[in-house]
Amino acid sequence: MITYSIGLKNKFRGITVREGMLFEGPAGWAEWSPFLDYDDATCVSWLQAAREAAEYGWPAPVRDRIPVNCTVPAVGPEKAAELVRASGCGTAKVKVAEPGQTLADDLARVEAVRDAIGTGRVRIDANGAWSVDQAVYNLKQLQRFDLEYVEQPSATVEELAEVRRRTDVLVAADESIRRTEDPLRVRELEAADIAVLKVQPIGGVRACLEIAERIGLPVVVSSALETSVGIAAGVALAAALPELPYACGLATVSMFTREVVADPLLPVDGYLPVKRVTPDPQLFDAARADADRTKVWEERMSRVRSAG
Repeated sequence: MITYSIGLKNKFRGITVREGMLFEGPAGWAEWSPFLDYDDATCVSWLQAAREAAEYGWPAPVRDRIPVNCTVPAVGPEKAAELVRASGCGTAKVKVAEPGQTLADDLARVEAVRDAIGTGRVRIDANGAWSVDQAVYNLKQLQRFDLEYVEQPSATVEELAEVRRRTDVLVAADESIRRTEDPLRVRELEAADIAVLKVQPIGGVRACLEIAERIGLPVVVSSALETSVGIAAGVALAAALPELPYACGLATVSMFTREVVADPLLPVDGYLPVKRVTPDPQLFDAARADADRTKVWEERMSRVRSAG
């Protein structure tokens, strides 16, 4: 079991360094990388996903490649356009509602992405930051850029349902599924048009497939900002879904300053291949966390095992 610490090219979700643990089991390599602000109880499902990957493997795929979007952090418009053009993807997800920024910043960024991607698809992600009224107003302003959908415009399921009733933009639920005791409440309240599923937070590929079947919505598989080892689990989920009408948010390895595998899961012509990956020993060593950070993660793992 090895702890990694890898820098990010741009600040994302308020962090500039991504940390986690990688370990190998009879079925292959697994990643456990819950964010540091999550409590131990929240991290249990992340560990369940890692154990599934290491000990049991994943269901058989029904496709051999996965369409993916590029992810544009809350950067300036020039940088946003540069990221889109360099990605080769036909779909872009743009972060909006960044703390300290304004709607004008969002409009400039999304406009730059729309210009850069041409006839491709543009989706936005507010991470639940808007009130209902803010969401409705902001979406009216942003709708001019032909949005594919808005992800988690407001925080609660009830708010999502109200936003969905008051806008023509499709609504995708992320946190309202993975950070709630009842993920099916989204269906009951008709709060979303699309379900965003992430393997680690939900507890594994099989747990996600069960939710997908029960929730009855089109699914977008997204990453939790993992190395290629963790991304492989998201790819496995996308590959096992009966239908995959939307590009998935799994092209995030390029956000890291280094990787742990020699052949990282980077998109080619907007697609990721369906495969497992194995860390390269030399790259592994270069990404290894120092002794203090390793101790923090080992103690965290011990607590979460007890909590689970």
